[in-house]
Amino acid sequence: MTIYANSPDGPVNWERLLAHRTQNMHGSAIRELLKITQEPSIISFAGGLPAPELFPVREIEEACHYILREQAKIALQYSATEGYRPLREYLADSMSKYGFTPSPDNILITTGSQQALDLVGKTFIDPDSPIMTGLPTYLGAIQAWRAYEARFLTVPLDKDGMIVDKVEEIVKQEIPRFIYVLPNFHNPAGTTLPEERRRQLVEIARKYDLIILEDDPYGALRYEGEDILPIASMAPERTIYLGTFSKILAPGLRIGYIVAPAEIITRLVQGKQGADLHSSTFDQMIANDVAQRGILKAHIKKIRDTYGKRRDLMIEALEEFWPEGSNWTRPHGGLFLWARVPHPLNTSDIFDKAVANKVAYVPGCNFFPYGDGGFDAMRLNFSNASEANVVEGIHRLGKVLKEGLR
Repeated sequence: MTIYANSPDGPVNWERLLAHRTQNMHGSAIRELLKITQEPSIISFAGGLPAPELFPVREIEEACHYILREQAKIALQYSATEGYRPLREYLADSMSKYGFTPSPDNILITTGSQQALDLVGKTFIDPDSPIMTGLPTYLGAIQAWRAYEARFLTVPLDKDGMIVDKVEEIVKQEIPRFIYVLPNFHNPAGTTLPEERRRQLVEIARKYDLIILEDDPYGALRYEGEDILPIASMAPERTIYLGTFSKILAPGLRIGYIVAPAEIITRLVQGKQGADLHSSTFDQMIANDVAQRGILKAHIKKIRDTYGKRRDLMIEALEEFWPEGSNWTRPHGGLFLWARVPHPLNTSDIFDKAVANKVAYVPGCNFFPYGDGGFDAMRLNFSNASEANVVEGIHRLGKVLKEGLR
């Protein structure tokens, strides 16, 4: 018998039936912020959204027509958990430019790289398992692993990313299940880990037999400087590499991927089978068609040019409109910069005032696993807003900060 909330028998006490782990599940702060900022008059720097006006709509439409005309029986059918093999072959080949030549069998296609983070959590984390991250770190990773009751061992960041010298100090006390690092254009800090630190991290991992989880959603979006070898190319035997098409093609396709040693891929495949059997075959075939025809390469060049200009505009506006005592990173690529405000301002406390002034950001405390830092910081996204809105939004934020200092 179904009991409804307005039944004479009263509502079900759902809480007593829920798994213990649900106490560690919380809504994404960014997803909640995006609800607030749907109003067109609000200039939002809160999400990690690509610019929608740059989506290759016509090319994706052409790919859809071709696939449905020529390969509909494959595209609309169940498929292998590992993913559409031609797409995995493309990814394996594209990594060869880094001197990294994984087999397609070492690649698993996921439903966005967020699912990849969840599968890693499902595979490696027991309640109270220690895992190592930078501080601050990606909010989506915190959300994914908190659900598995992970315990976070944190390593501070400086202008060059994770301070690897401090990693061994922690590892000597406690061995983490893995070390999570975002070496290229860190989310949220905007930093890039130099090659010397990457090699140092590999040495520590080999010395203590550790796994490195390398998250690289923005690596193709470099606006200055030279590409740096991925950690996976330095230590393929102990690195799990995550990538995605969300930032370089379209997030709505939900195509991410994991590159890892065969033993780990097998376990991740088993975890994915229990979650969704396989990612959308149709979406994978769209991404593959766009990539194989050279459209993706041209599209990446286009968005790099646009996002690089928007980054420069945001930094110029920060210099012009923000109060003395503020500072920020100058990311060499990616979608974000990390800005700090003068004492005694608290970016969580002034958030509502900012929204009232029609501008939004993500307060820095959301990127600290235990919410115990980042109160003087905010993450700003520069890819989604138009050039005019980048300047106007930073101007509005500058006014809010100056008023808060009076």
